[in-house]
Order: sequence, then C-alpha cells, then structure tokens
Amino acid sequence: MQYKNNTKQRNVAIQGLRSFKDTLPKNLKKIINKKGHIYSETLGNWKYIVGEELFGVCYPKTFKNSNRFGVSTLLIMVKRGHEVDLEYSKKEILDKMNSFFGYSVVEKLKFISFDDEQKTHTKNDAHQKNVTINKYQNKLNDVKNDKIKKSLIELTKVFREK
Repeated sequence: MQYKNNTKQRNVAIQGLRSFKDTLPKNLKKIINKKGHIYSETLGNWKYIVGEELFGVCYPKTFKNSNRFGVSTLLIMVKRGHEVDLEYSKKEILDKMNSFFGYSVVEKLKFISFDDEQKTHTKNDAHQKNVTINKYQNKLNDVKNDKIKKSLIELTKVFREK
C-alpha cells in the first residue's frame, strides 16, 4: 500500500477536519506569519493599546517587520494638532504593545499627520463644469467640419444640463 503525499501544500495527506492554517498555501502562510497577525491584532485591540482619548485621533496604518536593515516599525496616522499628545505617550504605547504580544514586537513608532476637515465641494463643482468646458474647447475648435462642431457643442450643453 502506497502513502500519497500532497507535495504542493502539505507534507502528508490528512483525513478528517483540518485547521484553516493547514489548508492555506505556503506563500500565503508566510505573509500572514510575517505581517498579518501582528497588524490585525493591533487593529483589533487599538482602543486598549492607546486608550480612549487617543483612540479618536489616531489609527495604525502599516506595520513593517524587522529585517537585517531596519527595526520593526508601526506607522500611525494622527490628526493634525494631536501629534504632541501621541509623542508624550509613545513609550506607553510601545510598552503596552510589547506586553500585549508577550515579546518585543514593535521597536519604533512613526507618526504621520493628516487633516480631518470636512471640505465643501460647492465651489469645486461649479469650477469643475468650467474645467470640462475649457478642457474640450480647444479640441472643439480644431474640428474643421461645421456640422460636427455644432453637434458636439449641443451635446456638451445637454451633458451640462444633466
């Protein structure tokens, strides 16, 4: 009796229920082991890690794992004006993350600030119509046939009305 091996994904064919980890391809397992687990756990427990006050003004963007050239870094997006608060609590965040995972996961935090203002688009929408007119005006002027030119101008008028 021969024992059949599935060499693409597993070393040994397993009957019965398999864990989800065993059914994944090897390449995907490497990616999940490197980045996915730490980043997803960080996202899930971000409120616990940073606290109530900072939870509303920042969120983790990416996680870069350590290699021989650099240290493991967590990139955090911060609302403009709250960078100083996060800078003061940087050590606490590092300690909480490392104690949450049980080992030194993150060695460095980087902050990127962003604006969270709601922008009104009324001026942009009015300006946008003029931009489309100016954008195609030169092309319409280059058309030599008068009938085609007039029909294209009428077509743009219909689109502007809609």
